[in-house]
Amino acid sequence: MIAAVAGAGAITTMLVGLVTNAVSAQSHWPSWLGWLQAHPWLSFFILGVVTAGLTALLTALGDHREPGQRPEPAVRPDDGSGPPGAALVLRSLPRDTTAFTDRSAELESLVRSVRSAQESGEALLVHVIDGMPGVGKTTFAVHAGHVLSERFPDGQLFVNLNGHTTGRSPVQAAEALASLLAAAGVPAQQIPVGDDVGAITEARAAMWRSRLADKKALLILDNAASYRQLEPLLPGGRDCLVLVTSRKRLAAHEEVVLPVEALPSDHAVDLFVRLSGRTADTLDRDAVEDLVRLCGYLPLGVSLLAARLRHHPSWSAGDLHERLMAARDRLGELRAGERAVAATFELSYRDLAPERQHFFQCLGFYPGTELDVYVGAALGSVSVVVARQQLDGLYDAHLIDEHPGSRYRLHDLLRDYARGLADGGHSMAHVQAVQRVCTYYLAALAVANEHIVRRGSMIPPSVGEAGHVETPVMESRTAALGWLESERPNILACIRQANGFALHDLVIRLAAAMAPFLRQAGPWDQAVGLHRTAVGAARRTGDQRALAGALAELGVVRRFMASYSEATEALNETVTHYDAVGDRSGKADALNQVGIVWYLTADNDASARAQTEALALYRELGDRLGQANALADLGMVRRQTSRFDEAVEAQSEALSIYRDLSDRYGEANSLRDLGIVHSLMGEYGLAAQRQREAFDIYKALDDRVHQAYALNEMGVVQRLTGDVDGARGAHVQALEHFTELGERFGRANSIRHLGVLDRLSGDMSTAIRLLEEALEAYRDLGSRGGEAAALSELGVARGIVGEQDGAAEAFRQSLEILRDLGDRCGETELLNHWGALLRTFGDPTTGRGRFEQALVLARDIRCPLEEARALEGLGRCDWVIDGPDRAEGMLREALTKYRQLGVSASADDIERLLVSQTG
Repeated sequence: MIAAVAGAGAITTMLVGLVTNAVSAQSHWPSWLGWLQAHPWLSFFILGVVTAGLTALLTALGDHREPGQRPEPAVRPDDGSGPPGAALVLRSLPRDTTAFTDRSAELESLVRSVRSAQESGEALLVHVIDGMPGVGKTTFAVHAGHVLSERFPDGQLFVNLNGHTTGRSPVQAAEALASLLAAAGVPAQQIPVGDDVGAITEARAAMWRSRLADKKALLILDNAASYRQLEPLLPGGRDCLVLVTSRKRLAAHEEVVLPVEALPSDHAVDLFVRLSGRTADTLDRDAVEDLVRLCGYLPLGVSLLAARLRHHPSWSAGDLHERLMAARDRLGELRAGERAVAATFELSYRDLAPERQHFFQCLGFYPGTELDVYVGAALGSVSVVVARQQLDGLYDAHLIDEHPGSRYRLHDLLRDYARGLADGGHSMAHVQAVQRVCTYYLAALAVANEHIVRRGSMIPPSVGEAGHVETPVMESRTAALGWLESERPNILACIRQANGFALHDLVIRLAAAMAPFLRQAGPWDQAVGLHRTAVGAARRTGDQRALAGALAELGVVRRFMASYSEATEALNETVTHYDAVGDRSGKADALNQVGIVWYLTADNDASARAQTEALALYRELGDRLGQANALADLGMVRRQTSRFDEAVEAQSEALSIYRDLSDRYGEANSLRDLGIVHSLMGEYGLAAQRQREAFDIYKALDDRVHQAYALNEMGVVQRLTGDVDGARGAHVQALEHFTELGERFGRANSIRHLGVLDRLSGDMSTAIRLLEEALEAYRDLGSRGGEAAALSELGVARGIVGEQDGAAEAFRQSLEILRDLGDRCGETELLNHWGALLRTFGDPTTGRGRFEQALVLARDIRCPLEEARALEGLGRCDWVIDGPDRAEGMLREALTKYRQLGVSASADDIERLLVSQTG
């Protein structure tokens, strides 16, 4: 991956050994992105500088992987946004209601304000729609969104902030931003995460503003609790419209307040007549006017009353009036405003059949917000067919709202009412309803995980009774991911409620079942919170195996976030608990995971020991996928420490197993890692073949991230073998992919490779500029291997333009990092660079000492290209010190090796030098 002097790119691939794990045999590259996400204030600054003008190209493609395993296919949301690079177009507004009544004044005011701002080029202001509960704020906002949709072609988004939802805490700004970024196509690995909530919120808000820069989008923030909650969600551009609904008058700057009051009497009467299914001349006008007055002229209450009349053709408006008055009397202890709406609830509820009343009460126990027929069946302990009938009946009665995708939702006021019917929502019935819905989610997650969890991996088990639960059909990975994304907030809400009810076993199992999805989809700070909850539940139960599983998941996610000390602590404790219960499979997985962390932190000996022990356990257990993973990780450790023969042996065995298991991602990554090692060993034909095979698999899997990494490796081999134009084409194509996908480490690699090509072509100013840009990116990413590689190349370029001191300092810094990482191949190449610098600046004796060191290292690790370079360097130094006769032997030995390797340019240079002497 690393470019080098005179075509030394394959050799310097070792310089980023610590980071190339991110794209090699395992789930490693999210760790470096995790570091980026753990420092969001830096990450976004660099992102803004580097990708200015390109943010519209970022797409929903990420590298999804299981812990300790090969990467999974990237997932793009099926939102109609088109291919990667297409403009952001999102449609997530709820359906427009046919019950919308005349709000002409408010609507005209809003449309006029928007039109005026757009025509004059002024910035669109935030519009706050406030009013009392049940007055129709959300209905108005959604209707206005549909009316204005053509003015905002880049998307219309709807977010429920749960500001006043019973049983749910208001959505935190950081959580809402994560959902918005994911909906906008930002891969989970790029969404900033960390433990500093304030910093993370700021970083996500900055990314969100960048995402919507130059877009014309409409955002509805529903049910806001405070301005502080919604402020980070506001786009920074002038052309985005934000509609906010809230029960409170929110204090904000530059806002337009649109108060939505109770309906005027005549509008309320018109709404009642329209929804009642009767003509105005068949209704007693006075009775209708009193009915709408008694329910406070609130659309919610009017809708419920009209529905009652429609469902009772024999009733007159007077009959309905009598029933409403009786209901109000029963609710006399309530305040007048509450009594107005609650009386309509009471009337509607008492009109339900007993079994539907019970079903309605059960819906009030639901910890989530939106539900489908399967959730309804679990809550009501009925079949899906019956649940559908009950939900349709409640919808007809205006007691629930229908949302896109055959989903339903209770109005917050109706949720309060339903819970109040069952002893305030704290009864045993509440606990049992939560148990049932959690059991359903376990069963449904098992179905989804059949598509999400990698072949050969263990699928988290569900509880025994889950086998009797009806679950939705998920016939593909895309369907499973879509279901998981829709249900994520509801499942997490159920886990929180289960934890509150001390249903520890359900908490543990649900957290384990959600883990595969959260590893892929993130955000990882949300996953950390979930697994910490599971750890707490397992500690309370004293179940060591469950505790080990929860700690393992916590450690994996902490690794993704580059919180390596926390990851190591969690995974070491995992090993201890699995040991205590005699679970060898769990112990092997934990050892594999902690070995990855040690690899990332350059503790190569500890990593090799962990992977070797894990491999032995996997072999005893007959776990072939585990064997392949441990072998692949061990191969990378061997490569990182320049033990190439051992790296090839381990990686080849892993490749064989992956092929037997038909694991295409495992196969591709092992092929690519083998290609890197073969290149380091000077076997360029075999290296090119392996990289091409890996690229073809990535292409078949539609994984453009790894296609780009393979392109960079192919470009390195092409440059080494003299195809400079082909190399540039490969690196440019990789750079385009990485820029489009927002993958900063890969982008830094491409920039560095191109910098080397510019140096080789003589464009030193461009070369230095690109290499400095790559160096800055590596440092921001925390990539010490990448930093060493860039410093090495920068030292060469600075030496060529005469900056001897700057070049020597770059070499010194690079050498310090390489020795700390144990990267002997990288050290060898750098010593050759340094020797060439000293010789060029008139100190061949000291330079010869560097070449001697390089030769010893190159022969020890069997790195033929660096051996040839060291021999050439020694010969050239001897030429200057003692004359051509002393130098000829070294030079001819170098010439032979260059010819064997196919590095024609370097061989031709030596031949010209020798000919000049004989001539």
